[in-house]
Amino acid sequence: MSENRLRTPLCDLLGCEFPVVQTAMGWVAGSSLVAATTNAGGFGFLAGATIAADHIEAEILRVKELTGDRPFGLNFHMFQPNALQLLDLAVKHKIRAVSYGRGPDKKTIGRLRDAGIVCMPTVGALKHAQKAIEMGANAITIQGGEGGGHTGSVPTMVLLPQVVDAVQVPVVAAGGFYDGRGLLSALAFGAQGIAMGTRFLMTSDSGVPQATLARYLATKDAEQIRISHLVDGMPQRMIPNEYLSMLEKASPLKRVRIALSLALQWKAQTGMTSGHALSVLWQALREDPASVAQTVMAANAPMLLQRSMVEGKPAEGVMSAGQVAALIGKLDSCQDVIHGIVAQAQQRYQQLSAQAFATDLSTH
Repeated sequence: MSENRLRTPLCDLLGCEFPVVQTAMGWVAGSSLVAATTNAGGFGFLAGATIAADHIEAEILRVKELTGDRPFGLNFHMFQPNALQLLDLAVKHKIRAVSYGRGPDKKTIGRLRDAGIVCMPTVGALKHAQKAIEMGANAITIQGGEGGGHTGSVPTMVLLPQVVDAVQVPVVAAGGFYDGRGLLSALAFGAQGIAMGTRFLMTSDSGVPQATLARYLATKDAEQIRISHLVDGMPQRMIPNEYLSMLEKASPLKRVRIALSLALQWKAQTGMTSGHALSVLWQALREDPASVAQTVMAANAPMLLQRSMVEGKPAEGVMSAGQVAALIGKLDSCQDVIHGIVAQAQQRYQQLSAQAFATDLSTH
């Protein structure tokens, strides 16, 4: 199996060599990690949701400088105070793709697509994938329940074929992938590539403080990487730590006080005005009361992630992680990770082909 055999239409759509995508992890996916991913032949997304408004353009330019202007992506949320700034920058700098959750309307997505930008949201359910495509998305990342951070309950191996059979756009599989066997299985299911967060977080290029990475590497039991609703009311898969233990023991009133304090910190850090915060909340209530929890997340989880991923205080924040963290034993470079995945996928394909050939001969 030559490397060209791994090239799918997704590679042409995104302008990358291999169908391997690095997701936009908050406080982790900065210019250095995105550039390392891109230079290794994958496709990286900048975490625009957690990069300061006055730094985001410099980060975009830095990726371009480090990669020789190779294609990469930008992640955003419409409830960010600087959402319009990110949209303008995506168009201005001809960003190849944007990723997002629910939020952008047809007009916004239409503007991006008219500028030649691939719109590739991440969803965790078939109905959300269908809705995103109806709104104008021209590629979809689906994340199964094995994935880290905010996640659904349907396993990837159930969700993936369900979505592939129902939509006509390229599907990228996320949740539970970390090696070449996973890539090969995703392609066999009909996906055009895989997206990974935890695998790229646990690399020597991620920039995550050593104290936090040590906690990730020390986790050897996938069952320990569990889902909790305590951080922001939404299901979030993470590695248990002292902070989560404190939340489990805290009274509901104390958890509300903690959430409010974090929300105020996030509001101050992002420059969000009180008027903007209220308008976002009011819009969420009008359009979809269930999405209010998503709005709360924007003001809560990022501050806790910052403690772990930036300040190097894993005991005082949250450590989002997919279950595959328990299977990763060392911090390779993005180059070694991506090329290792490609090599293993080639090897496994050759082994399967040889088995099929041998079986065919034995039946004649």
